[in-house]
Amino acid sequence: MYQYTDFDKQFVRQRAAQFRDQLERNLAGKLGDEEFRPLRLQNGWYVQRHAPMLRVAVPYGELSSAQIRQLARIAREHDRGYAHFTTRQNVQFNWIPLTQSADVMDLLAEVNMHGIQTSGNCIRNITADAMVGVAEDDVIDARPYCEVLRQWSTLHPEFAFLPRKFKIAVSGATEDRAATAWHDIGLHLIKDEDGEVGFRVLVGGGMGRTPITGTVINSFVPWQQILVYIEAIVRVYNRFGRRDNMYKARIKILVKAEGQKFFDQVNEEFSNILTRDVDGAAHIIPQAEFDRVSASFVFPAAVQAHAPSGNGLPTDASEAEQKQFAKWLERNVRGHKVQGYKNVTLSVKRPGQAPGDVTDTQMDAIADMADRFSCGELRVTHDQNALLPFVREEDLYALWQAAKAATLASPNIGLLSDMIACPGGDFCALANARSIPIANDLIERYQDLDELYDIGEIDLHISGCINSCGHHHSGHIGILGVDKDGSEWYQITLGGSDGSNHAPTSVTGKVIGPSFSADEVTDVIEAVIETYRAQRSANEKFIDTVKRIGIDPFKTAANAVRRATAKAA
Repeated sequence: MYQYTDFDKQFVRQRAAQFRDQLERNLAGKLGDEEFRPLRLQNGWYVQRHAPMLRVAVPYGELSSAQIRQLARIAREHDRGYAHFTTRQNVQFNWIPLTQSADVMDLLAEVNMHGIQTSGNCIRNITADAMVGVAEDDVIDARPYCEVLRQWSTLHPEFAFLPRKFKIAVSGATEDRAATAWHDIGLHLIKDEDGEVGFRVLVGGGMGRTPITGTVINSFVPWQQILVYIEAIVRVYNRFGRRDNMYKARIKILVKAEGQKFFDQVNEEFSNILTRDVDGAAHIIPQAEFDRVSASFVFPAAVQAHAPSGNGLPTDASEAEQKQFAKWLERNVRGHKVQGYKNVTLSVKRPGQAPGDVTDTQMDAIADMADRFSCGELRVTHDQNALLPFVREEDLYALWQAAKAATLASPNIGLLSDMIACPGGDFCALANARSIPIANDLIERYQDLDELYDIGEIDLHISGCINSCGHHHSGHIGILGVDKDGSEWYQITLGGSDGSNHAPTSVTGKVIGPSFSADEVTDVIEAVIETYRAQRSANEKFIDTVKRIGIDPFKTAANAVRRATAKAA
């Protein structure tokens, strides 16, 4: 993990002290709410439907056990005993009183955490594949590059007030597990024919009202120049992006409208920065600085390649236990770039708990498991789970036992019940409908593991509004909450993809018809699933069946379960 320098630590603590002063002046009536609003947003503090919401940055998803223990403490002492993992690898709290917000900022600063640029029209948290640096198919460890990007973009004076928020995702592996095509900028670390490292750059992706996947603007930018190239992209966006209409202000709209003209302007700006700007080359990354940052991302000393002597399963384990363990190994354990180690996902998806929500007790348990089994490190995943990146194969059984005791061992990763969902109308002031009840109904309906395994891999994503925080556009099955005359309805889409291996082309799901009432959604999803089971070929995944037969058979099945109150929707 990146090791904060004295400067980094002082920076975060000074930011917390500055926020305390702003809060105290606001509470004393010396700083008006409208003046305070942009100041709190710059530190990740929103005012939501019922209470303030804090979004804590987790750069490229990496956490230490000490940090997640502090998050557990904040949940226990200042919130209602839980936090929420987001699809952009942040952690959110939904019930912290504003009067306690400065105390929370101090607690975060103690462990080198903050909410800087988790809100506002600026460059947001830099995200990456949760297995970055340790995946079996990892080509180049993206973490040092992500960290350089984070440091460069934090409080960047030129980009503090962009037309809209701006999101960057990075992948250094063969498989794109970071949904890069769905971001304002997507970066793929690659090597050219001479073995030189660089980036393939995508631009103009995004969800929301106008879902668009990113387009390659440059097939190879040398790594030393990537900050300059991103600067050129964001400058052109800052100059020409729409500021008169927030719904048309994202870079995807500009790229779509300008096409090749936008690309030409970026490449001209890139050239001008390097050749005409005063100190324009100052953002070329020096090798010495990159080496300094990279030094934090060597494997822990305890991680040594070895031939594993098994997975720890006792020789006298019962047949039932062997089967349960085998399912967990199949779904929650992935390969590692170091022989003798595995990446292990801890599932927080279970009945009675909203997808992505994690209790203080669970966070403490995750910290304990990270210390015991993963060199004190963990990751927050794009799919709203936690991942341990340094697990010895010999420890898998012991880890499984510990995960079961903490209710974090559901063997459902990648299956229907491992769904993505935003907090929706239960918390978010922007939401048109609730996401959590729909998610809970579906998790309750699909509890039988044999049935889940028969259905196979499905990405089910739920958003409470068109802003798409639940990434419904990229779901193999997407559910979007909409408001109709004050009541909650839900639009269903099929065939979307985030670009990972099971559907490697990022595409937007297709709407299967008019929206459904809240009490119909579970029946609709069941009808869609049963249509797939009836129509699939041998070993054919859901997404492949949708591609092969189209959405009409699913649409017919879904419409057949509409009830009288929904027929006019």
